[in-house]
Amino acid sequence: MGQAIGTNRLTELIQPMARQLSKTAKGLERHQEIGRIIEDQPDEKRLILGNILDDYLLEMNDNEASDIDLGGPGCGGQIWYRIHGDKSPSDKIDARLELVETDFLLHNAIMPSQRKHLLENKNLDFSYSIEISEDVSQRFRADMYFDLEHLALNMRKIENEIRPFRGLNLHPEIAKALSLKYYKYGLTLVTGITGSGKSSTLDTIIDANNRSIDSHIVIIASPVELIHKPIRSVVRHREVGRDVASFKEGAVQALRQDPDIIVVGELRDPETIMTTLEITDSGHKTFGTLHTSSAMESIERILGEVPPNEQNRVRTRLADVLTCVISQKLIPSLDGKRVLAKEILLVNSSVKAAIRNNNVNEIYQMLMEGGDKGMNTMEQDLKRLYDEGKISREEAINNANNKKRLLQLLSDNEL
Repeated sequence: MGQAIGTNRLTELIQPMARQLSKTAKGLERHQEIGRIIEDQPDEKRLILGNILDDYLLEMNDNEASDIDLGGPGCGGQIWYRIHGDKSPSDKIDARLELVETDFLLHNAIMPSQRKHLLENKNLDFSYSIEISEDVSQRFRADMYFDLEHLALNMRKIENEIRPFRGLNLHPEIAKALSLKYYKYGLTLVTGITGSGKSSTLDTIIDANNRSIDSHIVIIASPVELIHKPIRSVVRHREVGRDVASFKEGAVQALRQDPDIIVVGELRDPETIMTTLEITDSGHKTFGTLHTSSAMESIERILGEVPPNEQNRVRTRLADVLTCVISQKLIPSLDGKRVLAKEILLVNSSVKAAIRNNNVNEIYQMLMEGGDKGMNTMEQDLKRLYDEGKISREEAINNANNKKRLLQLLSDNEL
């Protein structure tokens, strides 16, 4: 079933259901009605609707897209794909999708409990999977939300293949810091903006530990993305909202599950941050992600999330437990794809002292001068990618956290 056929079929299926809607229902009341109508449909009809959505997702394999967007006025009745960093509408759909059609289509994709969460919170994070073949499935990270009272959806394709650890090109000292074999405890942060590849890097690190040491790994995520098969480790996947109530509760409960490594998918609020510091301080190896673009910003973000009267205590605890910070970006490359740039901080005694004494601004210089231990600033890595002919000078400058420093590095290179 092609996409154009699927779109025509969608109209045929949904228009009779849409006519059942009360003409006076607005807002959440209207979406509650859509949910009830969907739940009353026979399984056969719901399966066809699901197959139409799956067709749109299957197209991502053909066009090498990382994301899909549909629904709501913002999409203009089209299906949009992000391909190598750029987002554009599909050219394979003949007809425009009506808003009522995408509203029904998206309600069909979720369970009643998820719909309840969506209507209460105006947002729903969840995982979704489709069957590619008898033995192969493709997973997606999904976010459903409201756009001018209509449902909208973004799905990001989760790569089934884990990037080899050596592909991260890490210094041996950094590789040791990430391994349970050498560092039995400590907090490692993988940071970056949305779409910077944090999850892929974290999966690579988890996989390396899973392959190299006998242990128990507990992953708390929202949603769970790539599924790690047990190799040398027991690997638990706990999805927030489905398997556990929150990141904080998942982290606390993990302490009673005999873990060696605890992965807290996102340090998104003060409670989760404090809990993560506490479980690391109790002697566990912990990994987490933050939406920050540099090592210094990551440290400042953690300190800024707690009340002023708690900051000294948190600063001391962070200095004690922080092991490594990897901050990364995906940069458009000259071959039309994207390449990874990263800033890496290995927390030595000097860095610990800077955090403890509230001199975070001193860390940048330590990053610049820490090359022998595998450290580097984002600017140094952008310069490396430019020197290697992988990215343009313009892209290097656009993605620098400290543009003045990058221009200095580039001018030194040109002398």
